[in-house]
Amino acid sequence: MTEQPHILVVDDHREIRDSVTRYLEKNGMRATAARDAVDMDAKLAHGKFDLIVLDVMMPGEDGLSVCRRLSGKGSTPILMLTALGEETDRIVGLEIGADDYLAKPFNPRELIARIKAILRRASRPEYHAGTLSGRRIAFAHWILDTDSQLLTRENGETVGLSGADFKLLIALLERPRIVLNRDQLLDLTAGRASAIFDRTIDNQISRLRRKIEPEPSRPRIITTVRGGGYCLATDVKELS
Repeated sequence: MTEQPHILVVDDHREIRDSVTRYLEKNGMRATAARDAVDMDAKLAHGKFDLIVLDVMMPGEDGLSVCRRLSGKGSTPILMLTALGEETDRIVGLEIGADDYLAKPFNPRELIARIKAILRRASRPEYHAGTLSGRRIAFAHWILDTDSQLLTRENGETVGLSGADFKLLIALLERPRIVLNRDQLLDLTAGRASAIFDRTIDNQISRLRRKIEPEPSRPRIITTVRGGGYCLATDVKELS
């Protein structure tokens, strides 16, 4: 991340785009606006961004679809903007890879606080990969490259991880065969810096299982410990 973080604001309402970008710039950030998913893709193709502020309700491809698509391609953090009271959108957004959410209408100061919290977490070396930074890690039938954040299966198939997927997987890989409860996983992945609830961890575990488990309904890599939490039930080996 650069000294002046670059934020991409994606919202179909011009007033919101303009007011958010102005406020971000007043608070020491660079801001670029996009009116929809097509405009966003064009901006992403020609620029590098530290975070995306993404509205859920947009014409054409909506924010949830965009979040799902982007979460499989890279690790740019995503802050979702949802309509007030749309709890389902918030849960789904977090489940498919968003790093946080904020309900409209919102206080601009809270938006800045949440953006800064996400960027702080994303910039901490231990948050990205801890002792596994810059490594290739083998577990089960997978190899994780902690620099590219790509998973490669034995047959060569690659799977992209969202920022949230990667943080959760790293937390588990650094503690193989250790049971971690929801509170511990929240602390390790989000630092409890935002209003994320315990159920979010269950949703994130389910999403990660769908990517790495041969049979997600009968998980053998990430197991559930009744009354305890979750455990990476496999050995972890660093490759040369």
